[in-house]
Amino acid sequence: MGPPLSLLSQSRQGPARPASPLGPPLSLRSGPARQRAAWPVTGLRVLACAAAEEQLSPGLRAWAPRSMDPPLAAWDLSSPLLSLWMHRFYLYLGFAFGISLWICVQILIKKQGKSSQERSIPEAAQDLMTNDYASLPKKHIFVSGVKIFYGSQTGTAKGFATILAKAVTSLDLPVAVINLKEYDPDDHLVEEITSKSVCAFLLATYTDGRPTESAEWFCKWLQEASSDFRFGRTYLKGMRYAVFGLGNSAYASHFNKVGKNVDKWLWMLGARRVLARGDGDCDAVRSKHGSIEADFRAWKTRFISRLQALQKGETSCGGNCRRGKCESKQHGTEDKEPEPHSLAAQQPRDTEEEEPCESSSEEEFGAGEHQGPNSVVDVEDLGKVMDLMKKEKREEEQQEEKVLFGSREKKEGREGRAMLTPALREALTKQGYQLIGSHSGVKLCRWTKSMLRGRGGCYKHTFYGIESHRCMEATPSLACANKCVFCWRHHTNPVGTEWRWKMDQPEMILEGAVENHLDMMKQFRGVPGVKAERFEEGMKVKHCALSLVGEPIMYPEINRFLQLLHQRKISSFLVTNAQFPEEIRKLKPVTQLYVSVDASTKDSLRKIDRPLFKDFWTRFLDSLKALAEKQQRTVYRLTLVKSWNVDELQAYAELVSLGSPDFIEVKGVTYCGESAASSLTMANVPWHEEVVRFVRELVGLIPDYEIACEHEHSNCLLVAHRRFKIEGEWWTWIDYGRFQELVQEYEDSGGSKSFSAEDYMAKTPPWALFGARERGFDPKDTRHQRKNKSKDVSGC
Repeated sequence: MGPPLSLLSQSRQGPARPASPLGPPLSLRSGPARQRAAWPVTGLRVLACAAAEEQLSPGLRAWAPRSMDPPLAAWDLSSPLLSLWMHRFYLYLGFAFGISLWICVQILIKKQGKSSQERSIPEAAQDLMTNDYASLPKKHIFVSGVKIFYGSQTGTAKGFATILAKAVTSLDLPVAVINLKEYDPDDHLVEEITSKSVCAFLLATYTDGRPTESAEWFCKWLQEASSDFRFGRTYLKGMRYAVFGLGNSAYASHFNKVGKNVDKWLWMLGARRVLARGDGDCDAVRSKHGSIEADFRAWKTRFISRLQALQKGETSCGGNCRRGKCESKQHGTEDKEPEPHSLAAQQPRDTEEEEPCESSSEEEFGAGEHQGPNSVVDVEDLGKVMDLMKKEKREEEQQEEKVLFGSREKKEGREGRAMLTPALREALTKQGYQLIGSHSGVKLCRWTKSMLRGRGGCYKHTFYGIESHRCMEATPSLACANKCVFCWRHHTNPVGTEWRWKMDQPEMILEGAVENHLDMMKQFRGVPGVKAERFEEGMKVKHCALSLVGEPIMYPEINRFLQLLHQRKISSFLVTNAQFPEEIRKLKPVTQLYVSVDASTKDSLRKIDRPLFKDFWTRFLDSLKALAEKQQRTVYRLTLVKSWNVDELQAYAELVSLGSPDFIEVKGVTYCGESAASSLTMANVPWHEEVVRFVRELVGLIPDYEIACEHEHSNCLLVAHRRFKIEGEWWTWIDYGRFQELVQEYEDSGGSKSFSAEDYMAKTPPWALFGARERGFDPKDTRHQRKNKSKDVSGC
């Protein structure tokens, strides 16, 4: 919309007659004087016209015909069109911005309208209306059904489950009644997260506060999962549940203990309680409603009412929840109980999950089961808790005074205090330990459970032929001389640089370890998925991994303990943290001796292992030298911590030449959850490909070694000395029968008849080798992939 080309062309031909400091308009240079007088053009317009003229190329100016020139009187440079043309860029920019803003506003309005519509849509039929002209929106399902789980001994809980199922069907909801004996929580419990079902648990408490036989496995699994860092505090987040317990208040210390525990464990795993726990009391005198049947009817009424509210999309516990407490308690309740979340302070949960309905029953923790120092307690309960802690402290001090100079003599002539204090016992027991005496423990390994079901064994099965379902994980000393950043137990075990505690005899420790291990194994009898033949084999211990926790070599009678193991035909796998070189030299033959090599430099070892000894580096190097003197199988265990010790390849190679181990296990660190005692995070866990790359580079620096085996599931590889590769085939497995014969000959000869690692080696199967298609998984078993992969609980 600019001036015609002819007008601009003519304007350059006229003589210049300046009438002002800026001169006349360029477009009037060839016009009459009277026309120039009619154009009072400012200097700004002159410049604008000149700029417009300069934009035309000479060819266009020459081409433009003069005959097309309009009358000069009709051309008005004061017109706004010229101004718009000159500022068209800003116009385009403003127009584009306006369009973008309009689009964003429309999208936001649509989203808000959609969410508002979803919240306001009533429960409607999913099919078309009878007139076939319109259809109602698809209704939003808040509750897809109800699953009723029961654990019954005499049939009462089963009967209640049937009654509850009939009441639920009146709400037009699908209902399933499930016997916990036939339910596998390891496979199916996580499915309740996304199923939109509400789970009701009717659980009876049996003798001494134990669960019924049908619910024993479920309760055991739930207890271990709630204290296992691999599951985490959000493992069952999204699951909705309610619990009704059946018991007898005449047994005050165990009244409805099973119901209370299941309620607590589900909450600790992130499940959301939709109704306060109900407690049925068989004692008609003490029952709140006159009988256990009346107690159940009262709870059932509230449960059905709660279901109706959930069907409508209501999520509150009655509208009176405040700071994790539900004040809408049943009439007649006078006391409040602390919320069962002993780890809640360490594992915060989102707002919705921090408002569970408080149980309306009696104290959550019975006598002798008060909360630990890390538990969250109500202010009104603080005085009671402090009194219990003071009482326990006085008893502990009295006990220490009694045992400080006991009658039983020690090698040094006196007996020290007990290693396990009441607080340590409580912490370790919660983690699933079975404690033996005053300083020993045993725990069921998750790989034992896995192999019982035919789902594969641990990396020791792949590397050395251990039968994981016949392996006992134990320790004769819970104390340790290090405080490693990747400690699985978050340093709940004691520490020390020498044995200063009272000592239990090795016969008692071994007997207690085997007895407790078999007791834990018995709980798998009849559990869904457990293979009968493997269960029978598992009841006969064949291997012992002295790697549970602590430093087994600190135990003064470790040689006698190993001798007792071998007498029972149990192989020995002992792990030491390389801080006791003299004890390594004194150690009698073991099936396989491990030394943890967590770092290759002094600074990184101090940072990762955090040893208590001041001369830790000298002890570390001397321990590796002591390992080189051993004739039986020796192993370096390398734990890779990303950004901490994965770049010390040359230093690792020098350490290998110092100790000359038969094998080197390289494993990525396992993240154990947040802890105030460690700064380790998931960022420090290497990927399996990174571990493989590290091992390849390490092998390039140690010419006498090659990569032999791999166990991908454990993120672990085995590097073996070439003397175990015979005629191109690896012999990393162990002939356990032959080892028992050799160690017996050693004992019978008083130690004069020794033997070497090559005397009891066995051929490694093809599936266990590095590069095999199975990646270290035994083809005899079936690999189990969890349906909810985001809730993976892999570990080693």
